[in-house]
Amino acid sequence: MLRALAITALVLMPPVEEWRVAVPDYAWSFPRDHWAHDGYRTEWWYFTGHLEGGGRRFGYQFTFFRIGIVSEPIELALDSDWASSHVIMGHAAVTDLESGQHVFSEVLYREMPLLASFDHDSEERIGWSRGPAGTKALWTLDFTGDGFRIAARDDRLEMGFELTTRAAKPRIFQGPGGFSRKGKESGAASQYYSYTRLETSGELTMGGERFEVVGESWMDKEFSSSQLEPQQVGWDWFSLQLDDGRELMLYIMRREDGTTDYAKGTVVSPDGEARYLELEDFSFEATRYWVSPSTGARYPVAWRVRVPSEGLELEVRALVDDQENKSRFFGGVYYWEGAVTISVTGLGGEALGRGFVELTGYGEGNRPPV
Repeated sequence: MLRALAITALVLMPPVEEWRVAVPDYAWSFPRDHWAHDGYRTEWWYFTGHLEGGGRRFGYQFTFFRIGIVSEPIELALDSDWASSHVIMGHAAVTDLESGQHVFSEVLYREMPLLASFDHDSEERIGWSRGPAGTKALWTLDFTGDGFRIAARDDRLEMGFELTTRAAKPRIFQGPGGFSRKGKESGAASQYYSYTRLETSGELTMGGERFEVVGESWMDKEFSSSQLEPQQVGWDWFSLQLDDGRELMLYIMRREDGTTDYAKGTVVSPDGEARYLELEDFSFEATRYWVSPSTGARYPVAWRVRVPSEGLELEVRALVDDQENKSRFFGGVYYWEGAVTISVTGLGGEALGRGFVELTGYGEGNRPPV
C-alpha cells in the first residue's frame, strides 16, 4: 500500500515548470531556512557521522526527504486536516565498523495527522514521522539553536539512535550564495548549505545492545525542483573531515558510460572559510571495487583523491565494503552510503581523517531515490 501511494504521488507530480527552482540570488533567512520549503519539488536533511562508545566504532546515516505532490498546498483547495501536499521518506543506517554489520531502515508516509509532518510553526520540531512497522517510537528532527537533535529506531531490526549535535564550525554555503549547480542547464541546481563539523553525542542501539556514543557528524540541507539532467544517471559525493581542521566536499555527476558530466567542490579552512572548486581543481579515481551480492551493482570502495591547490593527495577507502542501502518501497532503488577513512597516498599511510561517500545510479537501470 505504501509503495503504491509513493509511486502514485511521484507519477502525478506537476511538471517541473510549475515548481519553484533554485536561483543564484536566493534570500536566505536563518533559522527559518532550516525548516521545509513548500513549492520546491524535493528537499532533504542529511546527517552522517562517526561515533565511538563501549569500545566500539560506528558509522551512521539519517536523512529526511520531503517529496512534493503538488506545487501549491492542497489545503487551499480542500479544507481538511487530511489533505496532503507531501510524501515524507526517511532513511536511517548504522554500520558496526568492528564487525562489518550494516543495518538500513526506512519509512515512507504521506504527510497527514498521526503519520508524518513537516512543522512550520514549531520553534524546534522540523519534521517527524511514525517509525517503521513494529516500532512505536517516532523518527524526529529538531533544531536546538546551536545544532540539531535526530532520532530514528527500528525495533524489528534492533537498530536506532537518539543523537544531539552542536555546530563546532559555522554553517557554510555550498556554491556562491548557496547556489549549487549540478549541470549546465539553468534548472539543474539546488539551494545548498552544510554544517561540516558537528560535535555529536547520544545513544545508539545495534543488535539490541545500547551504547553511549560521542563523535562528529556532517549535515547537508538541499532543496530544489530539478537536479539530474537527461544524460546524468547519478552522482559520487564525498564529505571528508581532515584531522588538521579542514573539510572537503567533492561531487561528480556521472553519465551512463561512467564518465564525468559535471563536477564541483568546496574546501573549508580550519576557521570556517569556504573556497569553491571546479572540475579542473581536483580529481579522484577509483582504485578498488566491490560487487553487491544483493543487487549486482559494482561500486568503487577506494579512491585516490587529489586537490593540488591544497597540497592534498589522499587515499580514501571504505571502512566496510557492504554499506549498500536497498529500498523496500521502491523496487530497484538502491545506493551506497558509507563511512570511509582517509590516509596519505601509499599503503600504510598515516591516518588523516574520516568521512562519508554517497554513490547513486550504480547498477543496471538504477537511479537515485529522489
